[in-house]
Amino acid sequence: QVQLVESGGGLVQAGGSLRVSCTASGRTFSSYTMGWFRQAPGKEREFVAAVSWSGGSPVYANSVKGRFTISRDNAKNTVYLQMNSLKPEDTANYYCAAARYLSGGSQVRQYDYWGQGTQVTVSS
Repeated sequence: QVQLVESGGGLVQAGGSLRVSCTASGRTFSSYTMGWFRQAPGKEREFVAAVSWSGGSPVYANSVKGRFTISRDNAKNTVYLQMNSLKPEDTANYYCAAARYLSGGSQVRQYDYWGQGTQVTVSS
């Protein structure tokens, strides 16, 4: 069982930056592909970014490519999402997710463990 706890959300002006973090419990963090998803009110949860357990190149949704960067620190059991050039349409609750030995990982159904989410609000 893996428990995920997000932090770092908040209110930021358009064009600003924010970094959200997700810390996992357990001793097998390095074997998990970690993903970030987001969900705005009235909308479905959507993929943002993922970083593989195997060290491959991260993958990003087209809507955030070039603005967001996902990274992980296995020594700290933590995955980060650095968000730059934020837009009002990035406003959502951001969730991290984990799936062991997952290849790829842009679908909600592929992940087994989820955090409670952290709210990011971008004002115009």
